[in-house]
Amino acid sequence: MGNDTQKEMRAAYVETITALAEKNKDIVVLEADLMNCTNTGGFKKAYENQFVNVGIAEANMVGLAAGLSAVGKIPFASTFGCFASRRVHDQFFISANYARLNVKLIGMDPGVTAAMNGGTHMPFEDIALMRVIPGLTIVEPSDYYSCAALVREAAAHYGCVYIRFPRKPAPVLYSETETFKFGQAKLLKEGKDLCFITLGSLETGEALKARETLSKEGIDAGILDLLSVKPLDEGAILAQAAKVKAIVTAENAQLAGGMGSAVAELLMERGCAVKFGRIGIRDEFGEVGSQDYLAKRFGLTADKLVETARELLP
Repeated sequence: MGNDTQKEMRAAYVETITALAEKNKDIVVLEADLMNCTNTGGFKKAYENQFVNVGIAEANMVGLAAGLSAVGKIPFASTFGCFASRRVHDQFFISANYARLNVKLIGMDPGVTAAMNGGTHMPFEDIALMRVIPGLTIVEPSDYYSCAALVREAAAHYGCVYIRFPRKPAPVLYSETETFKFGQAKLLKEGKDLCFITLGSLETGEALKARETLSKEGIDAGILDLLSVKPLDEGAILAQAAKVKAIVTAENAQLAGGMGSAVAELLMERGCAVKFGRIGIRDEFGEVGSQDYLAKRFGLTADKLVETARELLP
């Protein structure tokens, strides 16, 4: 698993739903005037009758998606993560989730991957907002192939799904033949001293770097690529807690109510004695900057993972 190739997850998203739509005319794609960013123009060209651009009206887009679901369609609605979470939260909560419908909501450029779009467009809090919606599935693929597989899974699954991923190319971690399911984490690297539990391409990539640094110090760190925040792969997490001395979660999101909170809740409820640390945004708003600058600014780097590991394993 893993190589130097980089591919866009938004390409995986569009290529996958386009292929699905060829066989299933119930697949519908909705846009909020961001086709150049979300890359859904290719889908519109192929299946114009299964495509709707609602304009800059994200709440209306989600309401329309809910209506389409109510008449048997399988709607995928995509926009920036800030709009997909904060702006349309009530519509997604009531019209789609409370109504037990089948809306797939795509939030692109989560966390610091929003980069130059700045603090207003930087959704640190989307996972926390989505976690409290009953029954909602929340996933974050970590590369092109996991994204394609989870989009296929979303299309086949009846129920609302929130998928977050960046627009920019990310390293390929898995092979085309790897299988992915909701609620299933992937043990990317084995380790006997510590386990990094990561979410998304950014933090999984940083954990791989941190693992190399720690190995030179005699610390054997594993990496559990979580992929699914809800449902949570409790078995995989508890298995790591039973075999390592420390667990460090790493996410490109607010720590409050995020993936690390979900893992901490599980470990405490099950009485796990493992040492524990979290990497993520600590109660701050976003700001303008390059992704590399922002990752360092908010402590989402391999150096921070290494520092946290050293603190837990003196």
